[in-house]
Amino acid sequence: MATLLLLNKPYGVLTQFEDKEGRPTLKRFVKKPGFYPAGRLDLDSEGLLLLTDDGGLQHRVAHPSQKLAKTYWVQVEGSPSPESLAKLAGGLNLKDGPTLPAKVKEIPEPPLWPRDPPIRYRKNDLTSWLEITIKEGRNRQVRRMTAAVGLPTLRLVRVAIGPWTLSGLLPGELREEQVNLPKPSPNAGRNRPNNTPGRSRRKPKSARIAPSSNKSKS
Repeated sequence: MATLLLLNKPYGVLTQFEDKEGRPTLKRFVKKPGFYPAGRLDLDSEGLLLLTDDGGLQHRVAHPSQKLAKTYWVQVEGSPSPESLAKLAGGLNLKDGPTLPAKVKEIPEPPLWPRDPPIRYRKNDLTSWLEITIKEGRNRQVRRMTAAVGLPTLRLVRVAIGPWTLSGLLPGELREEQVNLPKPSPNAGRNRPNNTPGRSRRKPKSARIAPSSNKSKS
């Protein structure tokens, strides 16, 4: 069993534990030693961030080869047309190459906490909410995707990573879960340096992650 921490990362918090500029970091919320993020979430994005003290689990959650689905609720400027939704879903050519197909739909405004600081937009401006699910992790990918179809992102909240969801967590709150990991092969870790968990010269085999049975669902 490995331990996974689910954190609702607030807006304006870095997904690291130290910052020379004195900006808020995970140190404010994660008090258990030895836990590190499995993946990242931008400073100006909110929502689900996974942390673990197990190198193997960190790889299986964060590595692009695992292709875990990540779902976001995205507030955008304007109103999406059927054409813009189809472009987002079908894949877009960004500066760093084409995106994979995504799941995209327009949704009613979700019941989220007020953002601090609030979003700056004029009261009469039209905004919409989208639910976007991707299996990639490029830098600021969702924001770049919506901008590419003329729908700039105003607010972005990650609500799910694979089988884990944000359900029941307010900003800054944590939930701890136990995860079943597959048993390592007899040769696992043979080439692994001492005191370097989760690193190996051999390419790790893909493995299905089994969440705990008492996981909350959204």
